[in-house]
Amino acid sequence: MRFLDLEPKYSQYDSSRFVVLPIPYEGTVSYGKGTAKAPAAIIEASTQVELFDEELQDEFFQAGVFNAESLDCRAVSPEDTQEQIEKSSSKFLKEGKFVLALGGEHSISAGLVKAAVNHWPELSVLHLDAHADMRDSYQQSKYSHACVMRRISDLSVPTVSVGIRSYSLEESEFIKTERIITAREVAGARGNRSTESEWAKRVVAGLSDKVYVSVDIDVFDPSQAPGTGTPEPGGLDWYEVTRLLREVSQNREIVSADIVEVIPKVAGEVTEFLAARLAYKIIAYCQQGD
Repeated sequence: MRFLDLEPKYSQYDSSRFVVLPIPYEGTVSYGKGTAKAPAAIIEASTQVELFDEELQDEFFQAGVFNAESLDCRAVSPEDTQEQIEKSSSKFLKEGKFVLALGGEHSISAGLVKAAVNHWPELSVLHLDAHADMRDSYQQSKYSHACVMRRISDLSVPTVSVGIRSYSLEESEFIKTERIITAREVAGARGNRSTESEWAKRVVAGLSDKVYVSVDIDVFDPSQAPGTGTPEPGGLDWYEVTRLLREVSQNREIVSADIVEVIPKVAGEVTEFLAARLAYKIIAYCQQGD
C-alpha cells in the first residue's frame, strides 16, 4: 500500500520530490503502547484523503510521493536505532528528497534532525508537542522519547516549541533558556483578532531559513487526536496547527518533517486519519511556499 494510493506515475522514487519514511519504533514507550503500528495505519488512512486541498484550492501530489520501505527497528538498541535512522534519512536528503517520516515514538526525531543538520548546518527545529521532552535521561535511557528535544538541543540546533503544557521540575529549569509558546498562550489568543496571529509570528521569528518540523500528535487536544501514548488536556486544534504550518512555510523553507506518537484504533481511526491529512497538508504547504 502506498501513501495517498497514488498511481505509479506519481510514486516512483526517481521522479518524486517527497519520500514518506515509515519508522515503526517504540523501544522506550512509558505509558500507552502501539506506536509501532502507526506508520502502516497512517499510510492506510491516507488512501482515503482527498487529493484536492479545500484550503489551497489545488492538488499537490504531482510533485511525487515515494513510499519507502519501513525501517526494521526491532532488534537494535536505542543508540543503534538512532544511527540507523540518521543513515537512512541522510541517503534520501543527499539525493535531494524531502523526508517526511512517520513514527513510531518521538525518540526517532533525534536521528532525523541529526541527518538534516549535517545537510543544512544552519537548520532550526519547530517542535509541536504537549510535552517538553527535555529530560536528560528517563528510565535509565538518554534516548527515551522523553529526552528527544534534549538530544536535539545537544546538537546546538535552535528550537521553537509550541503547544507545551506538561513538563517536570528538571525540565522547567532547562527550558527557561528555550523559545516556547505554551498551549495556554495559544488558548488565550483565541477569538482575539489582535493577538490571534501574534504567537505564530513569534514562532516564525525564532526560526532560521531552513526548518525541520517535528509534530508529536499529542500537540492536538485529545478530543481531536485521542490515539496517543500520553494525551494531555488543553491542546491545540486543527486550524491552529495548520495555520501555523502555513505561516512557517510562507516565510521559511521547511526541508524535512516527522509525525510521531500516533496509536491507531483508539476511538476508531480518528487519529491516524488526522495524521495522514496533516502529512498531506505539509506536502501541500511546502509546495505552496516555493
